[in-house]
Amino acid sequence: MSDQLQVAVTGAFDDPKSPTVRFLQEAAGFGEVTVLLWSDETAQQITGKPVKFPFAERAYFVGALRYVKQVLAVDQFDPKTSLPSAPGFTPAVWVLDETQTSERELCEKSGLRHQIIARQQLRGFPLCSINPAPSAVARKKVIVTGSFDWFHSGHVRFFEEASGLGDLHVVVGHDANIRLLKGEGHPLFPQEERRYLVHSIRFVSAALISSGDGWLDAAPEIERIKPDIYAVNEDGDKGGKAGYCRQHGIEYHVLKRVPAPGLAARSSTNLRGF
Repeated sequence: MSDQLQVAVTGAFDDPKSPTVRFLQEAAGFGEVTVLLWSDETAQQITGKPVKFPFAERAYFVGALRYVKQVLAVDQFDPKTSLPSAPGFTPAVWVLDETQTSERELCEKSGLRHQIIARQQLRGFPLCSINPAPSAVARKKVIVTGSFDWFHSGHVRFFEEASGLGDLHVVVGHDANIRLLKGEGHPLFPQEERRYLVHSIRFVSAALISSGDGWLDAAPEIERIKPDIYAVNEDGDKGGKAGYCRQHGIEYHVLKRVPAPGLAARSSTNLRGF
């Protein structure tokens, strides 16, 4: 049994971006993080607007973050009068952001240990120091590439499936190359931020930024990593990747774009609107 403190955080975590992930990363510095995730109805009641993503999808995404130990559902509570709870879970410390004033007041009134994380603590994109446990069996090295611009559950599912083939290395396209391939207005998020989000997923062993150009902008990284497998999804099966792999003796896998069970299909194009 772990001797780390049991840490509670709570919220809707609807369409989380890097500041939210940074918050969870900071929370993990206090112990094992349990996310008490609001139901769709509770999220709408508290925020005054419907969620963008349903509970199952939010739970899948947040649960895939390497900073999170578990996700528990909470429903029917008012943050002005009570803290959320889940059967069998008693946190040692609550971690709150500076906007959660009601929760802070409740902790103070009840004498509960809590930590406040200020927004200024969430600057930058430090890669996590939590690495996967080494496998007792030698695994193949797998590489995937892409822009990963508006990060969503479809990306997480892709990483989950690719990591089933071996230790997963993700090469994120550098900003200039994404503009070259997709046009002005791309990417929405800078390369360091995109790499940070990619590396926050527990299925990823390493995340890098490409240094080449064109559809094979990751060629320098591939030469250095020497992967056994190059995995792409159906949309990424282009740009001479298959031929490159044949020439270099790399297995080439095309994965179907199938969402995690029970979740809707997602694409960055649809989410960002262009």
